Amino acid sequence: MASQAPNLLPLLYNDLEPLNRNVHGAYKVRKMGGVDRVATAHAIPMTVDEFSLAQRYFPIVFSAGENPVPLALMGLHEGTNTFFGPDGTLIDTSAYVPAYLRRFPFVLARLRDDSDELSLCFDPTAGAVGEFDEGEALFDGEEPSEATKAILQFCEQFEQAGQRTQAFMAELIESKLLMEGEVAIQPEGADQPFVYRGFQMVDEEKFQNLRGDELRKLNQNGGLALIMAHLFSLSVIREIFARQVAQGTGPIPARQPAAVEA
Repeated sequence: MASQAPNLLPLLYNDLEPLNRNVHGAYKVRKMGGVDRVATAHAIPMTVDEFSLAQRYFPIVFSAGENPVPLALMGLHEGTNTFFGPDGTLIDTSAYVPAYLRRFPFVLARLRDDSDELSLCFDPTAGAVGEFDEGEALFDGEEPSEATKAILQFCEQFEQAGQRTQAFMAELIESKLLMEGEVAIQPEGADQPFVYRGFQMVDEEKFQNLRGDELRKLNQNGGLALIMAHLFSLSVIREIFARQVAQGTGPIPARQPAAVEA
């Protein structure tokens, strides 16, 4: 494996270190009670494989910019997550946890710009991997342990889902179905609605006016179901708003409309 980590770190990762038997032969991975940095992440990347499950719990939106990615909105304000407590533990254990969070602190990363090879890395600052008394060994002698093989398999499956996600996003962009999103919520007793922007969503009018052959193509490749899951999920934004109010992190009438910076 290569010995240097990439310069650009994914969301939640503070550092990356390639897993290496010579360096980490005695290391173990232990179960994490919570990751406090998750508590301030209001939007978590998602893959299309998760839309059908996640739509019940989170609004699924798309990040702004030329290369959008699907996001699960867990809070409507920067630094707010209504599903995880300050210590990073899940508040509602029945809620779906995105695969992006479940693979943490591991990730497959490209360590060299001139190579497509992906290496299994971990965030050494997360506190889940180290020379502990408890936990599962990462190596069994000269070979990766069963725990490491399972971690690697999960990360590989995540990458494959990521490729399917990229193909779906490319289709949305090609079909020009994305538009700037805006949601207005006016609680009872408020003089003005609270307006949330800074994300993208499918333009329902354009979607409804697609030609028959375009709809047929979307249906055949699974894109139609994904778009519907996204549109249905947008109603959950009001539930996230209510969760923030109940947790004391919602807006107050004197505040200006806040923006979702995805």
